[in-house]
Amino acid sequence: MSDGYLVYGAAGSGSTPVEAALTLLGEPYRVVERAVWEDAAAAQEMARINPLRQVPALVLPSGELMTESAAILIQLADSHPGSGLSPALDSPMRPRFLRWMAYISAQIYALYWIRDDITRLAADKHHETVLRERTAARISACWTMMEMQAQPAGRFMLGEAISVLDLYLAVVSRWGPRRSAFYAAAPRLGEIVRHVDAEPRLAAFWAERFPFVDGWEG
Repeated sequence: MSDGYLVYGAAGSGSTPVEAALTLLGEPYRVVERAVWEDAAAAQEMARINPLRQVPALVLPSGELMTESAAILIQLADSHPGSGLSPALDSPMRPRFLRWMAYISAQIYALYWIRDDITRLAADKHHETVLRERTAARISACWTMMEMQAQPAGRFMLGEAISVLDLYLAVVSRWGPRRSAFYAAAPRLGEIVRHVDAEPRLAAFWAERFPFVDGWEG
C-alpha cells in the first residue's frame, strides 16, 4: 500500500486528463515525468513500467498498475461514485459514456502512435509527408463522425456536470492537427471543450500542465 497515486506521464500528454481527473477528485498524486517521444533514456526507463514504453501509467494506492488512458479514467471515475465524473452503471447515459470513451481511444488517440514518431511506419521522407497528411485527415474525419452521432446532453457531453469523457475529449482535441482543425470538424463539440478549458477548478492545473500559450489552437 502507498499514499496517493503515482502517475507516469508528461505535460500535455495522455497523462494530462488523468492528472486533471485526480485534481478534480482532490486525490493526492505524484507525477514521474516520462516524455518518451522526446527522450530515448526516458523511453527506456518507461519500459520497466510499461513494456510498450507508453504513457500514461498509473500506480493505484493499492500498488496495482494500470495502463491505457481510457481504462484509467473510467476506473478513477467509477471508484469515486460521488464525484459525478462518470455515470452510474444503471444510468441511461452509461452506454453513451462507454461508447465515446472507447471511440476516442481506439479511433483517434491510437493514431498518435504514428504521429509521435512518423518514422515508425514511413519508408522515406516522402512517405512521412503522406502519413502526416493522411493521419490528420483521418483524425478530422473521426471528429466529424463523432460530431454527427454524439448527442451532448448539456454544457458537457453527458449533461451539466463535467465528466472524464469531457476531460479526454478536451485534451486529445488539442493534439495535432490541433484545435483549429477540431473546431472546423466538430463545432458543437468545440463548445464543450471550451467549457472544459474554462473549468475554474482546473485553471491552475491547465496553466501548469497544458497551458494556453499564444497560438495554441493552431
